[in-house]
Amino acid sequence: MSSREQYAPGAAFGADIRKEGETWTLVLVRDLRHPPAKVWKAITEPEHLRQWAPFDADRNLGTVGTAKLSTVGAPKPLVSETQVKRADEPKVLELSWGGQNMRWELEPLEGSGTRLTLWHNINRGFISMGAAGWHICFDVLDGLLAGQPIGRIVGAEAMKFDGWQRLNAEYAKQFGIETPAFPSRPT
Repeated sequence: MSSREQYAPGAAFGADIRKEGETWTLVLVRDLRHPPAKVWKAITEPEHLRQWAPFDADRNLGTVGTAKLSTVGAPKPLVSETQVKRADEPKVLELSWGGQNMRWELEPLEGSGTRLTLWHNINRGFISMGAAGWHICFDVLDGLLAGQPIGRIVGAEAMKFDGWQRLNAEYAKQFGIETPAFPSRPT
């Protein structure tokens, strides 16, 4: 993919849901063609996060402690104090974002790739929308790592993007849930 205009997300894949008590967790797995050290930088360094993630960070997330994450694309500014609970470079990053726990695992693949797994505690009603949003974020991340950035596509902008509604419906079907209602796209 070489430009935003040419980008179209592929079919829904690499996602699962887990339920433990009343806690729902979205689990996303993506194999990237880039080494763990490069992927680690992309998920921890503010200048990289600004190019693909649904949040901005006020500091490098590669160390334990407090950070501020600003949700991008929210109707009003939403800044949450976050705790980076574990930062084991370049293997595991655990943090809370808006009261939801997230765990990133980076596993080296044969050659020079990385299997990136994200566990994201999420409200059950938003699971398929979250999967669709992270799918697009991971596509943008992959392009960025390959030196072919297409620019961040998150929040309301992602929901208007061609392919998001299809992904939302595909993930809902895979998870065996109703496709959640979302604001219709302006015409």
